[in-house]
Amino acid sequence: MRDATELPLKLIRANLELQLRIAALIQDNGRQWTELAGRAVGDGRVEHEAELRDLLGTNDWQALAALPANAFWRQMQQRIGDGQELARIAVGAQTSFAGGLVDALQAWQRETADALASGGTAAAGDAWRAWLEPWERLLSESGPAASGRKTRGGSRGG
Repeated sequence: MRDATELPLKLIRANLELQLRIAALIQDNGRQWTELAGRAVGDGRVEHEAELRDLLGTNDWQALAALPANAFWRQMQQRIGDGQELARIAVGAQTSFAGGLVDALQAWQRETADALASGGTAAAGDAWRAWLEPWERLLSESGPAASGRKTRGGSRGG
């Protein structure tokens, strides 16, 4: 006879591990965005100080008159680079988050299926695994690495 508390404990453990992994992913993602914002603020402060130094160091009116145009082009070039870097970081952060979420859901699915399989007969375990198989396929197809592998027009299994 099996222990009546074994199955609920395994299911609770699987759910708690999923929650912990998702919380860690959210925290890591938030940290990445906070670092990016801090870097942007720091860069803006440095640029502003450089412009003020240029303004204070100007000795003639012609150089003073050229400062706005020079600052405009310098900032324009900097903003293009900043935009490219922001896009690169954003794509990396979201890809990492999505991949981690898929991994967490797949681990949760395996742990849940194993817990349900161990809580009943072998036939019940096989039935649970068969029921969860389409979900596993969906998660593996929706992961970041799978985005280029499968097309929407592909065959659907049932």
